[in-house]
Amino acid sequence: QVQLVESGGGLVQAGGSLKLSCTVSGRAIAGYVMAWFRQSPGQEREFVAAISGGGQFTDYIDSVKGRFTISRDNAKNTVDLNMRTLKPEDTALYHCAVSGTRTGTTRSAVHYHHWGQGTQVTVSS
Repeated sequence: QVQLVESGGGLVQAGGSLKLSCTVSGRAIAGYVMAWFRQSPGQEREFVAAISGGGQFTDYIDSVKGRFTISRDNAKNTVDLNMRTLKPEDTALYHCAVSGTRTGTTRSAVHYHHWGQGTQVTVSS
């Protein structure tokens, strides 16, 4: 059984930083695209960042470029999201996901087969 467990969320003031981590068990993530998505109450789930199977390529939505960094450690089966200069609009439940895609990156949620329960990030103004 594949499980993804996120951690690192919390309450932070605007301008602050958080590091989210996702630990995957039940399958190896090496070679597969990994991503972070987020969802706020009343909003649709939103792609945030993705990283290719070997870590060579990354993709970010425009609103987080230059502030968020996605990284992975295939040996540890983990993927992280370093977030800095946080804004109130970053407040959301953040989920990590592992795809069945082995090339490039993808923003489409339909390509991600396993999801974590999420970790809450709240940014106060």
